[in-house]
Amino acid sequence: QIDPKDYTFSGLKDETVGRLPGKVAGQQFVIQDCENCSIYIFDHSATITIDDCVNCQIFLGPIKGSVFFRDCKDCKCIVACQQFRTRDCRKLDVFLCCATQPIIESSTGMKFGCFQYYYPELALQFKDAGLSIFNNSWSNIHDFTPGENNWGLLPETAVVQDYVPLPSSEELKTIRISTDATKSIIPITRGRRQKSSDESCLAVFFAGDYTTANARKLIDEMTGKGFQLVQTKEVIMKAEDANRVFQQCASEFIPLLEKGPVVALEFNGDGAVEGCRSTINEVFSGTKVFVSENKASASQDVDNFYNFADMQMGM
Repeated sequence: QIDPKDYTFSGLKDETVGRLPGKVAGQQFVIQDCENCSIYIFDHSATITIDDCVNCQIFLGPIKGSVFFRDCKDCKCIVACQQFRTRDCRKLDVFLCCATQPIIESSTGMKFGCFQYYYPELALQFKDAGLSIFNNSWSNIHDFTPGENNWGLLPETAVVQDYVPLPSSEELKTIRISTDATKSIIPITRGRRQKSSDESCLAVFFAGDYTTANARKLIDEMTGKGFQLVQTKEVIMKAEDANRVFQQCASEFIPLLEKGPVVALEFNGDGAVEGCRSTINEVFSGTKVFVSENKASASQDVDNFYNFADMQMGM
């Protein structure tokens, strides 16, 4: 029999509390009426509600469904979820990974950045929660409230640990955490931030045993050369989608679509297409990858792919 008290933090003040990997195991969790607390859920859960919390630092591992913040203020959070919602909140700073468009309502002073975090169990927790590390709409906020400037983006230089410090309690210190952006389980994307160049490039990996590893390797190579990762997406494609996105070279990729979802990456920077094509030739010579042909076609490739992907995700 499940005791809800094991999945609730309520009425705490000036405390550091948390749950170790394996201790939540996909259950629902409730956090309410906490003040000046540091709260860490190092596991995957079904849904999480956070009500009436003030001045708390909160880490929430992968959430299969929704996370809902209500009547919270002055909180700093790191969150990975399928759906993110806030209502009647003030001044939340959130490092977010969200598979769908985050929604805020009657909330002000909201600031968002890209989720960045690592501990050894996190990759499997993402899988258990049914979340892809490549589907992250962290900066694509939908604000239900009339009026302007209810939300913005955290500074690019924002350091996770300055917002949500590592846990200080003996029990939680056993987790091998890194907040180093290069180790983050979620690739750090620019999202809606201003692009540095008018040249982008689309690279698409097809499903196979090494898709995730290959995509991460290309991200490392490209960002190592100074290019910026704008957005990533993992999505199922059908033949007609491939015709629309890959156009004249669709026929060579269509047979690969049956194996599973594709992973697409958009890189930005002067020379991105040339940089991406040469990296793929050098590093992935045996792997079939779609890469934009030239600067002129690349922006169309990016638009074609993400328009299709947004329609898919919206369905």
